[in-house]
Amino acid sequence: MLNHSVMRFKLTFFMLFLALFALAQNPAITSFLQNTSQTGSYYIAGNPNLIDNGILVNCQKVEYSEDYSYVTTQGIPSYPTGPFQDGNPSQATSQNKILQIPLNPQINSSQDPTIGGNIGVFINGVSLFDYRDGVAWNSATNSLCGGPGNPPCPGGPMATMDWNRDAIPAEMEGFDCSKGHPAMGNYHHHQNPSAFKLDLEVVSNICNLYDADGLYVINENQHSPLIGFAYDGFPIYGSYGFKNSDGTGGVERIKSSYQLRDITIRTEHANGTNVDDGPDVDETYFLGFFREDYEFVDYSEPDYLDSHNGRFCITPEYPDGIYAYFATVDENWNSAYPYVVGPTFYGEFNNLEVNTVDEVTTEYVPTINISKELEKVSIEVFPNPASQLIAIQIDNLVNEDLLVDLIDMNARVIKSTKILKGSTIAYFDVQTIYSGTYIVKVYANGVERKEQLIIAKD
Repeated sequence: MLNHSVMRFKLTFFMLFLALFALAQNPAITSFLQNTSQTGSYYIAGNPNLIDNGILVNCQKVEYSEDYSYVTTQGIPSYPTGPFQDGNPSQATSQNKILQIPLNPQINSSQDPTIGGNIGVFINGVSLFDYRDGVAWNSATNSLCGGPGNPPCPGGPMATMDWNRDAIPAEMEGFDCSKGHPAMGNYHHHQNPSAFKLDLEVVSNICNLYDADGLYVINENQHSPLIGFAYDGFPIYGSYGFKNSDGTGGVERIKSSYQLRDITIRTEHANGTNVDDGPDVDETYFLGFFREDYEFVDYSEPDYLDSHNGRFCITPEYPDGIYAYFATVDENWNSAYPYVVGPTFYGEFNNLEVNTVDEVTTEYVPTINISKELEKVSIEVFPNPASQLIAIQIDNLVNEDLLVDLIDMNARVIKSTKILKGSTIAYFDVQTIYSGTYIVKVYANGVERKEQLIIAKD
């Protein structure tokens, strides 16, 4: 009898261990980038030097219960922020958030609309906003309302008007190289968080002034990484995924099903609803100025998304399938409406920000297999040959800081830097380096990758 009791105890303990192990592998727990030492940096207009802001980057703690993941973050990325060339007086400041993310998100048949402000979080703790910038058209005054320099909109700043301005074209001048900016200190992205300079067609020159990058690099040859979670708990991926929802068909750009309407006047919405008139389409209020300039087209192809900008599909992190949003771009890799999530949520929307963790939790301490991390990363050094500045770029997210050395043919380390987790690019100024052949070594914990570099002076 004793032996049977012991066996039952061991079996119960083993089953409990398996359950806890399976829970701890949930991507809503394991995907967040953690950091307790590295601080962030920013640029201001007219100063080419980075300024340390003294705020911890990425996420500081991840803990979980049976139902929720709790993520503590200051909301600061490891890549530099700023400058914001539209006169925005704010810089990215500490947000000191705890986010309660459901581990088993639920479908919501009522389709809650997205809201102004935080609607998601990226895996580096940075906030996601939807398409809007708080500015709309007041048909009573035939003028814009809301936002800096405009009178308030009827109903207050969170009211949804008939014609709501799209932040992406309207605020283009104020985005930094990583396509982000702050609202009262809350640094956020409305769109795919990759650097402007890495798009196939570059639509902003801000990266020419200040070297910076984004959360990940678009790679048309591989499934984009998991980059965040919406406030309904469902995951967000980058711009590329498996063409078919069952994980077959190769990797394709996953496309938005929204397109600009063929209109010259703004008197009704795409569904035919008559609304208060907006301004006629012209050079000032061009097609795409307002969110309501778009219409949803129900495509039959599997690589087009639904009205929430997502689909149910198999991904590398969810081999059994999950509903997932995608950060959509067009064929030039420029941001494509509705950009990430929206205009409605697929799942049950909740404000995930909590003041305290009020239940017993287990802290998640990530274990890093840097060998596998470096195996899946493609490393590019450009330009090569170089004469002034070189960039070392990786094409995927890594969960460990990568050290980068510039080494001469006598095995001497000439310069050293890092690619921080949650960042994708490091730079070397080689203006004072002699012409010749060099090695760029990227490594961590005894695992390394090397690329040859030619420095050629005029």
